[in-house]
Amino acid sequence: MTLPSQKRYAIITPYHREARPLLQRCIESVRNQSIPADHFLVADGFPQPWIDGEKVRHLKLDREHGDNGNTPRGVGALVAIGEEYDGIGLLDADNWLDRDHVEACLDAAASVSGGAAECDFVIAQRRFCRPDETILPFPEEAGHIDTSCFFFLRGSFCIVPHWAMMPRALSPICDRVFAAMLRRHALRFARVDRPTVNFHCLWASCYQAVGESPPPEATHTLDEAKLDEWLKSLTPREVEVACRLAGVLNLRPGKYLGLIANPDAGLVE
Repeated sequence: MTLPSQKRYAIITPYHREARPLLQRCIESVRNQSIPADHFLVADGFPQPWIDGEKVRHLKLDREHGDNGNTPRGVGALVAIGEEYDGIGLLDADNWLDRDHVEACLDAAASVSGGAAECDFVIAQRRFCRPDETILPFPEEAGHIDTSCFFFLRGSFCIVPHWAMMPRALSPICDRVFAAMLRRHALRFARVDRPTVNFHCLWASCYQAVGESPPPEATHTLDEAKLDEWLKSLTPREVEVACRLAGVLNLRPGKYLGLIANPDAGLVE
C-alpha cells in the first residue's frame, strides 16, 4: 500500500522481568515491519541496560506497579499521543508480530466506509503459539480481544488513558475490561481478516482444551474468587469510582465480575 510520508505509527510494549530472548524477539518483530513503526519499550521498574543499544524508545519507570503492564502501557501510549502519532498499537513483551501487522491494520482501516480517516481503531487477530513458536490449535474465544490485538487511530485516542486509570485489581482481566468500556462508545472500527499477532501461550487451560499436556512454563491462571472478593470489599461509592476509572457501567460478582456494557451503544462497524 502507498503511505503518506508524514504518517507515524508507534507500538507500545510494557516489560517487567522478561528474559532477553523474548524481548529481542518482540523488538525484532516491530523493527521488521513492512510499514515502519517506532517501538516504545516501557520498563516497569526493572530496566534492562542492553535495550538502550537497540533502536527503540526506552522509557523507564522507577518502580514496578503490579498491574499486568497497565501503567507502563498507558504511560507509553500517552507519550505517543502527546507526540501526535497517527496510530498506536499494543504488543506484550512475550508476543511478536508478523512482518505485515501494521500494514494489515491500516488496510483494514481503509476498508471502512469513508476510508481510513473515518476509522477509529482496528482489531487484529492472534494465533496461539507454544513456547517453541509452533502453532497451538486453540480457537479464539468469541468476542474476545487480546491486548496485543488493539491498534488505535486518532479517533480513539480519547479512550486510551483507561489502560492507566483502571483499578489494579482489575488488571488480570484488563483486556476484557477495556473491551467492555469500548462497547459504551460509538466508535468506528475494522477487523483484520487473518492473524498477524503471535500469542505466546502460557495458559495451561488452552493446552488441556486441545488434549495436550501443558509445558512446564504454562502456569498462568485466573483467580476469579479473588476478583469477587475485591468487589465485595468495596462500598457502593468505591464501586462507582472504580467503574468510572475503568470506563464501564457496572461490576457485579460472578465470572469476570459480570462486566455489563451499555446495550444501547454497541460498536459501530
